[in-house]
Amino acid sequence: MDRSLFIAMSGAKQTLLAQTANANNLANSQTTGFKSDLHQFRSMPVFGPGYPTRVYAMTERPATDMSMGALQTTGRNLDVAIKGAGWLAVLGKDGQEAYTRSGNLKISPQGQLQTEAGLPVLGDDGPIAIPPYDKLEIGRDGTISIVPLGSNAATLVVADRIKLVKPEPQALEKGLDGLMYAKAGASVPASADVSLVQGALEGSNVNTIEAMVSMIELARHFELQTKVMKNADENASVSAKLMQMA
Repeated sequence: MDRSLFIAMSGAKQTLLAQTANANNLANSQTTGFKSDLHQFRSMPVFGPGYPTRVYAMTERPATDMSMGALQTTGRNLDVAIKGAGWLAVLGKDGQEAYTRSGNLKISPQGQLQTEAGLPVLGDDGPIAIPPYDKLEIGRDGTISIVPLGSNAATLVVADRIKLVKPEPQALEKGLDGLMYAKAGASVPASADVSLVQGALEGSNVNTIEAMVSMIELARHFELQTKVMKNADENASVSAKLMQMA
């Protein structure tokens, strides 16, 4: 069978993978703190016995777009947004320290501070536990201050401080769960250079118009590649008939 069929097939397959990544970005255009995935195509020679005369298509995710999304004021005391660079430290489901910019926090019935997805938020000494309170404030440096339940309104107690980190963008990679992890596998030390805004959330940095345009372009690329596959199949059928006549 003509090798062009396999080349077109690889292009169609990789286009579908790129479409999947693009669709995931579009689906998370309203997800708090979401960072869009970048994707690109490149040529990959086929290595094997003999000289590599064929070049297949390959799609890859070279990086994650770390640009900041728009801040949205909510007025909720458990909503926090990071102003500028930085991340909130959380405990992933696998027990590994992970990082997110999704600041819509909540307090579990057991008093544990969690993300909206139920992941424990880390403080100075592990997951943060909040005692019963009448009032709660989160400072710019992540310090959580409360007025204990039944105490005088002037009694302000520091409960804990949210661990805020500021690693270099290239030191992080996105996991399949959407959280960021340190490439070295070790936890990132806390940084005093990260600033929080209470009563606000950071929106997704996905550009929906660009994502829609990319979806149309990828669909057209897939259509062209399937046409090449069809033409290669037709050429193979015609060649087979000519050989039979001979």
